[in-house]
Amino acid sequence: MSERPPRSSAAMMAAKQKKSFVREMLDSIGFALLIFLVIRTFAFQAFRIPSSSMELTLLPGDFLFVNKFYYGAKIPFTDTRLPGFTEPKPGDIIVFQYPQDPSQDYIKRCVAVGGDTVEVKDKKLYVNGVPAEDEFVIHRDPHIRRDGRDNLAAFKIPPGHLFMMGDNRDESSDSRFWGTVDSKLIRGKAWVTYFSWDMKDKRPRFKRMFKMIR
Repeated sequence: MSERPPRSSAAMMAAKQKKSFVREMLDSIGFALLIFLVIRTFAFQAFRIPSSSMELTLLPGDFLFVNKFYYGAKIPFTDTRLPGFTEPKPGDIIVFQYPQDPSQDYIKRCVAVGGDTVEVKDKKLYVNGVPAEDEFVIHRDPHIRRDGRDNLAAFKIPPGHLFMMGDNRDESSDSRFWGTVDSKLIRGKAWVTYFSWDMKDKRPRFKRMFKMIR
């Protein structure tokens, strides 16, 4: 029975170097994946605008980054948040989990916070009895409806909750229809558009790229 010839030292060194290279590649991929997960969990998250509810501020096909540490990122699997820079305030555009189905993310503008009283009269929003700022608001339907879209009886927002509305008021499903948003459901503050695709003309909208959101 013949014995297997010993491997040369050069072959053994080459095999060792190959294993070392593969190990380094796996370590690098694992580290990069860990960094990505940490950034996505605690810092930034990508989000795509799917509907027209925030026109003309945000358009369908806009891709944006959500700043998660602005209000304090949520620790996974808990309701605990890390310290943030500030609390949500009227005027902020916020991404949050849809109260009726937390698996879905929505984006709207905060128009009032806990303790405020909101009311809608013939399309006009009032906060604490004062007409709200509406420089971003558009109305495309001239008709006045008597449901919650155009007329909503005054009520006080519970502590820790937000009243969210789309800038495109006549075409937005928001707090007028499904109620306030618990601050625990906040994902983060809309920050900047990094890409925009015109779905009708099938081309990029370069002027909307790297545009700060307000």
